[in-house]
Amino acid sequence: MNDGSDVRRRQLIAAALGLPLAARAGGAFAQQPGWPNRPVKVVLGYPPGGAADGTARPIEPKLQEALGQPVLFDYRPGAGATIAADFTAKAAADGYTLHFVDSGPMTILPNGKKLGYDPFDSFTPIGMVCTGGTLLVAHPSIEANTVQELIAMAKAKPGALSYGTSGIGGAGHLAAELLQEMAGIRMEHVPYKGGSQAAADLIGGQVPLLFSSMATAIPHVQTGKMKAIAVTSLTRASALPEVRTVAEQGLPGFEASVWFAMVGPAKLPEEVVGRVNGAINAALADPKVQDAIRRQGYEPVSGPPGGLAAQIRADHEKWGKVIRDAKIVFA
Repeated sequence: MNDGSDVRRRQLIAAALGLPLAARAGGAFAQQPGWPNRPVKVVLGYPPGGAADGTARPIEPKLQEALGQPVLFDYRPGAGATIAADFTAKAAADGYTLHFVDSGPMTILPNGKKLGYDPFDSFTPIGMVCTGGTLLVAHPSIEANTVQELIAMAKAKPGALSYGTSGIGGAGHLAAELLQEMAGIRMEHVPYKGGSQAAADLIGGQVPLLFSSMATAIPHVQTGKMKAIAVTSLTRASALPEVRTVAEQGLPGFEASVWFAMVGPAKLPEEVVGRVNGAINAALADPKVQDAIRRQGYEPVSGPPGGLAAQIRADHEKWGKVIRDAKIVFA
């Protein structure tokens, strides 16, 4: 019969050796001789080369340095990044599987699809990394140069003005729906199967407007193939400081931001959360890391795990209302 003496003996040994509190509590994490003692995997829900990869890479060296182990990226794209989120939710909470996630699979898709995970109960928030907006761009031939001019065009011919996005229920689509709701207009949505095709059609003149990711649109704005109208975040983007926000152009309080953050499976040990959060915040304090993230069109945002948890809940509620009001049906 186990009267708890074995557990108590392990706790006393752990305390004598100076092991962290999590290691004294028993369980799978406690059986390991010190975390981490092998490579740590970071799961991404998108393929290499995209915004997720571009904002995760700058913090990788600092994370690896802080943990003293290789940090390996595991790309599991598909289904709006919910495949990667589901994989993480079902992984062991031993600190060896983390997830670099964006706001879509955490705050948008759970409002419109039945998923194999819960955005609140299936994960442990670790820390925010960066945030940014969608870029509203137009074909150069479009006469409108401001949000107010676009609103006037849309009101003059209801439903005649169309806009493209990377897909139904994506960040661009919801930014457009929020703008239409606040401005009292209606435009026709042209969803694509990705941002690249949407951008190509805008440049080719097949669609006049596009709500695009910053990373996709910035190069085309810089070459004059696209005209930047506004950024949907609450503050301007460092990569395009001359482009005003939607809020600055007559819709006060408008914000449609996306973010990237680090989470882990539910019940991740406090030691893991603390060390990874500290490593992320240290990385974000490095000017070189900040510059690398800003070149992607995002702004570095450090903070405690609790701040990320609050952001997930707030955005889940906000986008849930937009989805219901717009009657968006996910595929």
